[in-house]
Amino acid sequence: MKILTVCGMGFGTSLMLKMFIQDLLKDLGIKAEVDVSDLGSVKGSPSDLIVAPSDMKGHLSGVSTPVIFIDNLIDKAEIRSKVAPVLKQLQNSAGGV
Repeated sequence: MKILTVCGMGFGTSLMLKMFIQDLLKDLGIKAEVDVSDLGSVKGSPSDLIVAPSDMKGHLSGVSTPVIFIDNLIDKAEIRSKVAPVLKQLQNSAGGV
């Protein structure tokens, strides 16, 4: 499973989201690769899930990959509540990979 965290430049918000998601993956016992991307590169980066700040909704509306938008980027409870169910679903559909 590959998860892509996205922000405008690819080295601020996306890195913070990456760290939070890596912690979440560890807590859930799910193995996945988490990469960061800037907004301009996201369409050329294949992934199973994209996590981005809510202000990116207009920019990511055309991607075919599922996108989770985060309102409060420092609220780990929000990130967990939105991302964990999707991670579990992706893991189950991939046969536990």
